[in-house]
Amino acid sequence: MEEFREKIKAMASAVPYKIIISKPSQKTGAYRKIVVEKKESYYQAAAYTEKQVFHENIPEEELENYLARTVAGNFLQVNAWDGEKEHMLLISKKGKATYQAKKVSRNAAKEETTHNRKKKYLLEEGTVIAPLVDMGIFTAEGKVVRTMYDKFRQINRFLEMIDDTVREDAAKRLNIIDFGCGKSYLTFILYYYFTEIKKREVHIVGLDLKEDVIRNCNKAAEKYGYQNLHFEIGDINGYQADFPVDMVVTLHACDTATDYALFNAIRWNARMIFSVPCCQHELNGQIQTEDFSLMTRYGIIKERFSALATDAIRGNLLEYCGYKTQLLEFIDFAHTPKNILIRAVRRSGKNARNSVAGSESGTESEAKAGAAGKEVAAKMIVPAAVKHNYLREVEQMMEEFHFEPTLYKLLKDSGMIAK
Repeated sequence: MEEFREKIKAMASAVPYKIIISKPSQKTGAYRKIVVEKKESYYQAAAYTEKQVFHENIPEEELENYLARTVAGNFLQVNAWDGEKEHMLLISKKGKATYQAKKVSRNAAKEETTHNRKKKYLLEEGTVIAPLVDMGIFTAEGKVVRTMYDKFRQINRFLEMIDDTVREDAAKRLNIIDFGCGKSYLTFILYYYFTEIKKREVHIVGLDLKEDVIRNCNKAAEKYGYQNLHFEIGDINGYQADFPVDMVVTLHACDTATDYALFNAIRWNARMIFSVPCCQHELNGQIQTEDFSLMTRYGIIKERFSALATDAIRGNLLEYCGYKTQLLEFIDFAHTPKNILIRAVRRSGKNARNSVAGSESGTESEAKAGAAGKEVAAKMIVPAAVKHNYLREVEQMMEEFHFEPTLYKLLKDSGMIAK
């Protein structure tokens, strides 16, 4: 035991920026692996089960104790990297500990960091961006925290997709709704991007169902001085906007929540939609087919096929409703399977506004939903034959696999799809 503790101490003393604890000693262990990463002034551990991940923050001075109590009797391997060496601790089933440290080829971690800094990002390193500092992605001096480059790149990738779309948009002011904003990391960055980088006037509303989250987000917006960014408690299903909506953003809205967000965006005639779907379970629970049973026989294939079919149908329905739609890779698949971003831009011109009066009460708006849907549909600048083909492809798939997606039902019930 004393030998094991000495090796754990040697690993912790190297101040590693990343640690992977793996190979559970028992099949019944609580976690299959634990990843520990260095933050600015602490470590964060992510403990993975088969279906979930649990996070814990660890003070730097407690790293040794955390590793000792976590690894002992529970795991057989620990790998750690400090930028110069890879440290490896192997434990036999009898408890014998073997420790070795080998140099990383020409300081690979620093080479990667240098390479990353050569790329020109919309968010410039060296600029103090308060939300990024509070997220732990930037240091107080505006430098990217070494272990947070993946997150930094992901945020910039999102902004690049926004930038590609809005650069030719001539509107003096943009009204934006972020459905299911959660802790609103990207919402704050989106506001910074428009006001500080693009020098454009925006009004952003973030919606979420959690009262404490909304309260904290409003406090943060006040702290940053973001006067035209505020947050409300609101459900994606049935939210009534009292202003014309130019852009709808929905990131990782779970299952059919994405469909309600897309439906609202269409109903409001929003010019731009950015949606990263998540947890597409609906079709997986409905899908049945005789001719293509190989797509439903194996659980993992059925799950992935259902998720891809869900987003393909959403893309087609957006095209049918007058949007030029792209399904883009948001994040490398190696980081997350939730890596598709739906980007849709209205074909009806730059100055189109919503056809449903947002100032109406919820009851009045719902009563006029059918008429409003037909009014929106009438404005679509898409040849009738092309529109029909997009819809026909969806309905053929629905018939073959015996499912009915929520977005299709919403559009049909509102009169945007002929019954």
